[in-house]
Amino acid sequence: MAGSSPSPSPSPSGEDEEGGGWRAAPLVALNYALRRRLSLLLNPGAAVAADWASLAEALGYEFLEIRAFEAHADPTAQLLHDWQRRASPPATAGALLDALRRLHRHDVLADLAPAIEEDCKKYLQRKREEQAERPVQVPAVDSSFPRMSELRGITTQDDPMGQFPEMFDAFICYCQSDLPFVQEMIQELEHTDHKVKLCVFDRDVLPGTCVWSITSELIERRCRKMVVVISDDYLESEECDFQTKFALSLSPGARQKRLIPVKCKTMKKEFPSILRFITLCDYTNPATKKWFWMRLAKSLLLP
Repeated sequence: MAGSSPSPSPSPSGEDEEGGGWRAAPLVALNYALRRRLSLLLNPGAAVAADWASLAEALGYEFLEIRAFEAHADPTAQLLHDWQRRASPPATAGALLDALRRLHRHDVLADLAPAIEEDCKKYLQRKREEQAERPVQVPAVDSSFPRMSELRGITTQDDPMGQFPEMFDAFICYCQSDLPFVQEMIQELEHTDHKVKLCVFDRDVLPGTCVWSITSELIERRCRKMVVVISDDYLESEECDFQTKFALSLSPGARQKRLIPVKCKTMKKEFPSILRFITLCDYTNPATKKWFWMRLAKSLLLP
């Protein structure tokens, strides 16, 4: 037929062969190469085809928000990054495909839809394998391992049903005495053009659940990176010590650039030895202070 798609596209039902519903997979399932390809297709403005700005409008963004994306070298990537942080509407692969279909970007669908489906199925398969590998616990004997219900609704913007957990760019590891610096970090990274979403325990985590369970969940599954705010008081904090060592265990040798140390104050004590091999972001250095927030923001927004 004349109106048929030039290449295979995802099934209308959105179900994979196992009935798992790959279209409901969150946008985080899409890999970097696929996102880059999407940027190459949508970034160039063209009078005859809908571009990234049209996609932003289709996803519910307002005029001023769209104008803000124009300042970025890769507006499509910034749009996807911002959209997957929004609580509503959910940023899913299916929603992305539906928006592109409404914009009549059948060329993009023909090029990327099979890859999107493949990424989503791989993502869901990994999740199923992770779930299967968890040890079975008998509650009457040992309830130390957190139940799934315990990890639902742990942050202020969480979905209570656990289907769309709140995600963050970075978990902030800090001690209470350094909270004023963390508040400055919030102003510089969240309320500026950087638009970094931080996980600040005192602000974002709801009370009533085991601290260690929540911390592990946030660092490992909800936050792409972790900022360690270093000071003399940090060295005395058991919570900070646990968080740092847990994050390092997830990325031995800092291979994934997952952990970013930030020196917020002049120190009298020795800098922690376990962080010496990772590049430091030094807020106390007057010669580089004017570049401090820009460097930190770019580090946190790296894939």
